[in-house]
Amino acid sequence: MALIKKRLNRSLPVSLMLFLFLALFGAFMALPLVYAVNNAFKPLDELFIFPPRFFVRNPTLDNFFDLAAVMGDSWVPLSRYFFNTIVITLFGTVGHIILASMAAYPLAKYKFPGSSAIFRVVVLSLMFSPHVTAIPNYMVMSRLGWIDTHLSLIVPAMAFPLGLFLMKQFMEQLPDAMLEAAKIDGASEYRIFWKIVMPNVKPAWLTLLILQFPVLWGTNGGDFVYSEELKTLNYALQQIILGGIARAGVGAAVALILMVVPITLFIISQSNVIQTMSSSGMKD
Repeated sequence: MALIKKRLNRSLPVSLMLFLFLALFGAFMALPLVYAVNNAFKPLDELFIFPPRFFVRNPTLDNFFDLAAVMGDSWVPLSRYFFNTIVITLFGTVGHIILASMAAYPLAKYKFPGSSAIFRVVVLSLMFSPHVTAIPNYMVMSRLGWIDTHLSLIVPAMAFPLGLFLMKQFMEQLPDAMLEAAKIDGASEYRIFWKIVMPNVKPAWLTLLILQFPVLWGTNGGDFVYSEELKTLNYALQQIILGGIARAGVGAAVALILMVVPITLFIISQSNVIQTMSSSGMKD
């Protein structure tokens, strides 16, 4: 049976109006980012001018130099805050993707006693706010002796239930015939998981990457980390802002630094997600 492709014909004026609407909407969504970038390069007199100016008139790098000076006077250097944030974000995000994927694979492709009950518990846990589970999490971390360590932030992030739910839903779409063919060819379960399953659910774990990375990148340690040398970059930003209006420029510079990494990762991952989603349709 021949496939009949239908093309949606639009007139040039309609296409132009649609393009202008999307461009206007995209520009509006980008306004907060543009404003943050401009604030980072504003001198203090422009930061507190009224009415506020959206664009910087006299750009300067003094905010970044003041940031280096402020952190240079601290007994914990800025690089240490960066290192702590990178460690927490990297291990928490990668561990979450791997753990969620390995837990979702048997739930999606194997039927064993209790599998449905386990998945129902996972779905039920999505209904609880993090504020509700804060005290139980603290008690668990305290019993394990992980308070005032990075493990108290990394391990709970790895066990976030949304990842397991999302990965299971994606893995269920994989055709069983493809996995059976790999088993017939002699592939082990680990080889099937890493060589077949994970590449074909790339949209799912890229989505998890986009969702989990900003959360961990913006964490300040909360009630789990107390030592100054273990604090994160977001904590340093909060302390700088508490310095008063004289630190407003430095705070704007740190805010820009905190924004650059997640936004860059989002832009890169978004293109990959769109590409893989458009080409990963599979039917059994």
